[in-house]
Amino acid sequence: MASSTSLPAPGSRPKKPLGKMADWFRQTLLKKPKKRPNSPESASSDASQPTSQDSPLPPSLSSVTSPSLPPTHTSDSGSSRWSKDYDVCVCHSEEDLVAAQDLVSYLEGSTASLRCFLQLRDATPGGAIVSELCQALSSSHCRVLLITPGFLQDPWCKYQMLQALTEAPGAEGCTIPLLSGLSRAAYPPELRFMYYVDGRGPDGGFRQVKEAVMRYLQTLS
Repeated sequence: MASSTSLPAPGSRPKKPLGKMADWFRQTLLKKPKKRPNSPESASSDASQPTSQDSPLPPSLSSVTSPSLPPTHTSDSGSSRWSKDYDVCVCHSEEDLVAAQDLVSYLEGSTASLRCFLQLRDATPGGAIVSELCQALSSSHCRVLLITPGFLQDPWCKYQMLQALTEAPGAEGCTIPLLSGLSRAAYPPELRFMYYVDGRGPDGGFRQVKEAVMRYLQTLS
């Protein structure tokens, strides 16, 4: 007599209960993945990568330096020259205005760019003539006296000459006489103690006047 118990078909697997199967999926999902051990290659590759602290600065900060500012002129060389407004005060007669203008143009146009005071050009409008002259003489390092026949005949020019000598009686080289159109015998006796520039040369003695002024300015540094 055949048994009532049915046997599983060959090749079939027994089915797991649903409860056990759910527990198996839950445990599988909750398992943490095992950490992979660090290999020497990975460690060396990690060490070869620079960190943010060790990385070089960008060129704008590390290799490129800001241009240095030009140094300010703090040396004492030549600084005394700028303590006065003018390098030269040209004293002349009214009839020698053109010659005085030529001299001033020569001095100001030289490489030294000498600063010149010319009365009719640089005097303050409305200012007193005597006060303007005294101010110009005291504000200039050198005085050039354009001595001509007209200069000797003008009482105002004689006053300019005496005032120039009074401003710097012991300063050697700051008063420069330029003798033009006169012989040595006509040289003013007030100036006999100093040499003069002979204006009979091709350039009217302008070059010697410039050199004399530059020589005196060099003594100020």
